[in-house]
Amino acid sequence: MNTSMTQVQNKKNKRKDNAVKLCKSSKKTKRTQTCGLDVSGKKEKKMKPAEVEHSLGRTKQVEGPALHTLLTDLAKVHNSRERASRLFEWLIHPVPPQNFFRDIWEKKPALIRRHNPEYYKGLFSTAEFDRILREDFVQFGVNLDVTSYRNSKRDTHNPPGRALPFTVWDFYKKGCSLRLLNPQAFSITVWNVLSILQEKFGSMAGANVYLTPPGTQGFAPHYDDIEAFIIQLEGKKHWRVYNPSQSEIGEPSLEVVLEAGDLLYFPRGFTHQGDCLPDAHSLHITISSYQKNSWGELLQKLVPAALEMAMEEDVEFRQGLPLDYLTYMGVQNSDKDDMRRAEFTGHLLGLMKKLADYAPVDAAVDQKAKEFLHDCLPPVLTPEEQSSSVQGVPTRVENGKVQNVTAHMKPQTKIRLLRDGIARLCSEGDAVSLYYTVDNSRVYHKEEPKSFEIQPEHTDAVEFLIRSYPSFVSVASLPCDSLEEKVSLAELLFKRGLIHTSEPLVFS
Repeated sequence: MNTSMTQVQNKKNKRKDNAVKLCKSSKKTKRTQTCGLDVSGKKEKKMKPAEVEHSLGRTKQVEGPALHTLLTDLAKVHNSRERASRLFEWLIHPVPPQNFFRDIWEKKPALIRRHNPEYYKGLFSTAEFDRILREDFVQFGVNLDVTSYRNSKRDTHNPPGRALPFTVWDFYKKGCSLRLLNPQAFSITVWNVLSILQEKFGSMAGANVYLTPPGTQGFAPHYDDIEAFIIQLEGKKHWRVYNPSQSEIGEPSLEVVLEAGDLLYFPRGFTHQGDCLPDAHSLHITISSYQKNSWGELLQKLVPAALEMAMEEDVEFRQGLPLDYLTYMGVQNSDKDDMRRAEFTGHLLGLMKKLADYAPVDAAVDQKAKEFLHDCLPPVLTPEEQSSSVQGVPTRVENGKVQNVTAHMKPQTKIRLLRDGIARLCSEGDAVSLYYTVDNSRVYHKEEPKSFEIQPEHTDAVEFLIRSYPSFVSVASLPCDSLEEKVSLAELLFKRGLIHTSEPLVFS
C-alpha cells in the first residue's frame, strides 16, 4: 500500500510549498472521490433516500433471455462490436448502457436487484466447479486458492500439487472459501463471455469465481485496481462497500445482501468485503476490466519517449544542470529563501511544457494497444467463422497422403477480419508489425505477444482490411501493386487465422 513521505519536523510551511514532491500518493488521495447508488428500488442500509428512489429502480422480477439463447443469437450478429454491446446490455439490464456510462462507470457503486434467480443461469455453477475439479488439472495456488478470514486474520491454506475433489471439498466443509482463478481456461461459456466483453471495454476482461460456505468469510476488507461486476450465481452474500475518501474503513456507504440474479458494480479504489449469511452458501463470479487503463498509464509510456526525442532534437534539454544546484535544491534546502530556487523550478517547468511538443501520442497509444492485444483472450469462433476460416479447413490424411491442403483464394473471394479488434498495425523503428490475438492462451499471459512483420508494400492493404470491418471486401480490391501480391497477402492472413471468407473455400 502506498504511503506518503515522512515529513521532517519543525520546518517552515514554505518548505512544503517549495519542495518538488516526488513521493507516492497515499491510499486516501489515490482513490476517486465517489458515492454509492442503488438502482434496485428496495431500500438498503446506509443508502440515502434520493439514491434509493432512482428512476431505474425495480421491485418486481426482471426478465431477460437465457444466456445460452443470447450467445446463440449473438453468434449470428456479424459485427463483433455490436455483439459486445448487446452482451453488456444484457449484463446490466435493466439499466440502459448510456445511463450506466454517464452516471455510474468509474463514479459510484450500483446495485441491480432482479428478484430472478435464473437470470445468470448457465454462466457458471457449483456443479461446473465440481466437474472442473474432476476432469481438468487444477493446481492449488495456480488455478485455485483456499482461503479463510477469521478474527480479522486472512489465511491461505493451499497445499502443493493438484486440487483433487476430495481435498477441496474437505476444505470447504471446514469453512474455507474457494477462489477459482482464470475460470475461462476451464469453462467455454466464461471464455466466450469474456472474449466478447473485452471489445466493449477496449481492455482485458478477466474473471474469478468465489464459492463460500454458509456463515463464513474468505477475504479481508480490501480494494482493487479494477472495475468490478459482482454477479451472484447461487445463494446469498452480504456485502459492505466503503467510500474511498475515508482514511479509515469506518462505516459502509453501501450494505446489501446479494441474491442469485443480482449484480453489484463498484469502481476501482472502493474498499469492500463480503461474507455469507448463516443460512446460505454463496457462489459468485467477479468480472473485471480497465486495469492499468488510465491516463497515467498512457503518460508512463508517452513521457519517456517524448523526453528521448526532445534530448535528441533540442539542445536545451542536453544543457548541463547548474554547478551548484545541489546546494540550494532538494528537501534539505526547501526552507531556504534563495532566488535561485525559483529560477531553477521555473526553468524546469518550462522544459516540461516544451516536452509536449515532442510527445509521440500515436506511438504511445500503440504501445498500450500492444499490451491490450497481449492481454486479450482468443475469440470463441461462431459456427460461421469456424467453417469459413483456417480452423474449418478439412485437411486430413487418407491412405498416407495429405488431402485438402491447398486453399483456392481467388481475386473475387470476399474476405474480412475475424473480429474488429483482433489485429493492429504498429510501427517498430523502420519495420511495421501486425499484432494479433488469435494465438493467445486462455490463461492470462501464458503465451508471449504474437506478431509478425508486414512488408512495406502490404501495409496499406492491411489498413484497408482493418478499416473495412465488418464489411467483406474482395481480394482484388486490396491496394497492392499486383494481383499476385493481393492473393499472396490474403493467403498469408488466412493461414495465420486472422481472416475468414464470406463462403467456405474450396480445397484440394
